[in-house]
Amino acid sequence: MPMTRSSGAGDPVDIVVSDSVQPGDIGEIIRLHGVTYSTERGWDHTFEAYVAEPLGRFIIEFDPTRDRIWIARRGEEIVGSVAIKGEADGSAQLRWFMVHPTTRGSGLGRKLLAQAIDFARSSGAREVFLWTTDDLDAARHLYTQAGFELAESVSGRRWGADVTEQRYLLKL
Repeated sequence: MPMTRSSGAGDPVDIVVSDSVQPGDIGEIIRLHGVTYSTERGWDHTFEAYVAEPLGRFIIEFDPTRDRIWIARRGEEIVGSVAIKGEADGSAQLRWFMVHPTTRGSGLGRKLLAQAIDFARSSGAREVFLWTTDDLDAARHLYTQAGFELAESVSGRRWGADVTEQRYLLKL
C-alpha cells in the first residue's frame, strides 16, 4: 500500500505500509518509541521496556484472526507503526501507534489509525480501546476525530516522569 507525500522540497518520498513483519522490525519499533519519547517527553529507559515486553508477547502469541500490526517504511527506515490486539472479551486494544517525528503531518498517522479501526471492525471486535497520555495532543486529536471518547484518566509517576494516562474507547 504505497503512500506518496511531498518532503516539502517537492521531492516525492515513498512510504510503504505493510502488515508483514521482517527480522529486526520489532526491535526498531521498540527503539523508535524509546528514543522518541525520551527526546520529546523526557521519559526514561523504563518506557522502552514498557513497550518491549507486551510487544514481544504480542508477536509470540499472534492470532491472525484478531491481531494485526502495520509497519510504515520509507526505504529501509521504519517511520510508523500501529497494532490491534484482539482480546478474549471481544474488545480490541490499539497499541504501538507511532509516527516518526520526521514523518508527522504527512497523513500517515490518520492512515494507520483508519487501517487499525477497519481491521478491528472486520475481525468482529465490539470496541477498540487505547491508552495514551494527556500531553500527546496530536494523537489525541486523531483519536477524537475517529470517534474515540475519553473513558478514564489516571495520574502518577511512570517512566521517570509525572504523567496522566488516559484510556479512550471507540464502540464499533
